[in-house]
Amino acid sequence: MNLNEKVAVFEKMVQNIKAGEPQNVKKQHESGKLTAEERIDMLFDKGTFVETGMFAQHQYHNFDLEKNRPYRDGVITGYGKINSRLAYAYAQDFTTMGGSVGFTHSKKICETIQAARKNKAPVISLIDSAGARIQEGSGAYASIFYENILSSGVVPQISVIMGICAGGGVCSSALTDFIFMVEGTSNMFVTSPAVLKEVTGEKVTSEELGGAEIHSAISGVCDFVAKNDEDCIEMVKRLLTYLPSSFLKETPWIDTKDSPDRISPELLEIVPVDSRTSFDMQKVISLIVDNNEFFEVKKNFASNIITGFARLGGYSVGICANQPLAYAGTINCNASDKAAKFYRTCDCYNIPIITLVDVPGYMPGVSEEYKGIIRHGAKMLYGYTEASVPKITCIIRKAYGGSYAAMGCKAMGADIVFAWPTAEIATMGAESAVNILYKKELEKAEDKSTFFSQRVQEYRKKFSTPFYYASRLDVDVIIDPRETRRQLIVALENIKNKKVEKIAKKHGNIPL
Repeated sequence: MNLNEKVAVFEKMVQNIKAGEPQNVKKQHESGKLTAEERIDMLFDKGTFVETGMFAQHQYHNFDLEKNRPYRDGVITGYGKINSRLAYAYAQDFTTMGGSVGFTHSKKICETIQAARKNKAPVISLIDSAGARIQEGSGAYASIFYENILSSGVVPQISVIMGICAGGGVCSSALTDFIFMVEGTSNMFVTSPAVLKEVTGEKVTSEELGGAEIHSAISGVCDFVAKNDEDCIEMVKRLLTYLPSSFLKETPWIDTKDSPDRISPELLEIVPVDSRTSFDMQKVISLIVDNNEFFEVKKNFASNIITGFARLGGYSVGICANQPLAYAGTINCNASDKAAKFYRTCDCYNIPIITLVDVPGYMPGVSEEYKGIIRHGAKMLYGYTEASVPKITCIIRKAYGGSYAAMGCKAMGADIVFAWPTAEIATMGAESAVNILYKKELEKAEDKSTFFSQRVQEYRKKFSTPFYYASRLDVDVIIDPRETRRQLIVALENIKNKKVEKIAKKHGNIPL
């Protein structure tokens, strides 16, 4: 056989490997899912993907495994360009042995994560697997967990659940920075419905136990939900535009064509004068950021706080804001976890943090106390202070007590604090303060209502205004709301090269 013939045989082998088993590919499509091959093709810039480990096979011969040794061993691995930047990925192939994870499969994934870490590029995992390959015994997943942990904070790790993710697979995904799921086809659970029924007697469907709605709205495991595979991959590519390739890089500046000097008169109409009346903070964010584009993270979870990415003057920023439409913008356990994780993720990847504040306090109640609001709230305080990226705070309206500290006051390390003239900064609301400070006088007053109203107004004028806190240097600049965008961009330009010398220690002890 000459070289031409050998090349022809090789090309035919590659063609057959890429095509897969027709009947299995058909089933994959009938279930509403793309194949691993199709997902990789869609994720990477055309013609740039280089596959590694195509001819890898498992090395086990028990339980008749020697009769079924497919190339790739159920996972496609490799590297290429996404949005013209280097990235690594692996895509589990459910059409081959159910995408089950054996030791060769695991080794391919580990080598991909290692390469991403060494070459300082993101790694994207496209998950579609029945779980561990039990014929090969235990331990295949542990090596993947190890690589996920070593790579945490070094390069962005993104998990894309595009089918089943069960058992050990969910732990690997949970160790990454972001998790995507697809409506109707994604499922995540430690224990399958079948095992639950057998062990506990509970009857539940895969969707009820671990579907996209459950993990995006109730458990908070999932960050983004897509309509289908195609939509999901486009969302992943969009997320990558806001992230650097590694902790050593900055996110690329993009000319968004939106003037940094643009003012927004509409902001004057959004925030009510009465601090007890709610408004939609999403509208404020939309008017401030470049081209009104905001990429929200954990949209369906803990809706009383908003987290997500945007651009200001072309720079990528992370925005954390209270949402008065949900629980009056108070901070509860779930909101604390959501914000703390977001603060830390931004800090990992050099993304400035912008906080927009309208917070009346931590959510009161026995339920929240029992869930551990003390511990969860402390995570948010820790995450913000620990972050060494540029941090800018803008007080839109209420900023009360310890909840304001969690949103980034000057004492917690904010580099610049802006305040609208509508800002109310205090330990607590004026009404509550008067009830405490004037308790005896209120009891003796003949007209309690008038006395109370007068004291509330006095307290607000003396102690709750942004001007009082500006006099103490707790507020740096009081701004015209219409100029919020311009002020944020100027401040960002001013502190974008901020460097912090960290205190020597092994690592802090975040209150997990």
